[in-house]
Amino acid sequence: MFTVGTDAARVEEWLTDGELMCPSCGGSLRPWGWARTRTLRDDGGAVVLRPRRSRCGECGGSHVLLPVFALLRRADAVSVIGAALAARAGGAGVRKVAAVVGRPVETVRGWLRCFTERAEAVRVAFTALLVGVGVDPVPPAATSSVFADAVAAIVGASMAARSRWPEIGELPAWLLAAAVTGGRLLAPGLAPIHKINRQHELPLPVLILT
Repeated sequence: MFTVGTDAARVEEWLTDGELMCPSCGGSLRPWGWARTRTLRDDGGAVVLRPRRSRCGECGGSHVLLPVFALLRRADAVSVIGAALAARAGGAGVRKVAAVVGRPVETVRGWLRCFTERAEAVRVAFTALLVGVGVDPVPPAATSSVFADAVAAIVGASMAARSRWPEIGELPAWLLAAAVTGGRLLAPGLAPIHKINRQHELPLPVLILT
């Protein structure tokens, strides 16, 4: 799985030109068919996706190019899930969170459970990203819970990236979260991506969001 930006034409151009790096070995990814079509629910309704598949010319590994607004094996956009996580971090109960994002309670409960299980890893990873890219980084102060600390770290990392690369403009925190985790924010194997693209000389999470 590999996370890419929302401009399909631009992603296709990078893929054809070999400008996207394999997350496994750093080789160049090339076009290699399509993944199955899926429907994703966002703030405004439903979006039909047919993610591109790619194959590395070096290691031969294949990777699905998942749009940055989507998470692995989730039917809702990361903006919706992120809003739920933020509401929970602010102290809202599960039913209140579900009402805020307009999703079933059990669906929201599942998101919160997965994030809770990974909260410490998320906090550590995004705090490291914040410190690594910030111009004058100030890690967020500890709150009353690891869950809220993890959400604060994600928000802080997006602000840090914006301070270092102001040309990218506003950087939505939850798009950054999807980008640097390769769509695995709520999935096992959290491993933030912070690599330099050989040609563009920008960290990949920033590159794919511009």
